[in-house]
Amino acid sequence: MPKVTVPGSGVFEIDEGQRLVNALREHGVDIGHRCGGYARCTTCRIEVIDGEPSVISRAEHEKLIETNLLGEVRLACQILVENDMTVKPLMICSEMGWSSPGDPPEETVTPIPDWMDVSSDPS
Repeated sequence: MPKVTVPGSGVFEIDEGQRLVNALREHGVDIGHRCGGYARCTTCRIEVIDGEPSVISRAEHEKLIETNLLGEVRLACQILVENDMTVKPLMICSEMGWSSPGDPPEETVTPIPDWMDVSSDPS
């Protein structure tokens, strides 16, 4: 089982292939996901300290380009845990003053992902 380390929160064993945003929520990390995990709002943004995923969904790529965040952050709602990772959530619900992190994301990545290599540029 891959391990996800969240500085200040702990080290968690995660089922391989689980959606990162859901894994973090299940382990008590108060990460935002205001759009419900559809790569529309960027409130589930994380800094990947170690273990960067090799793929990115087209939806995440386009949203990060639109918000000028590509290369700076990743979206936890668009990442499947496949290897050990160390991540830092950047928008914590309690720190942002939100009464709710958002609707619970589905178990699978939404929208249906069109995976591409992290280093590719589809333009």
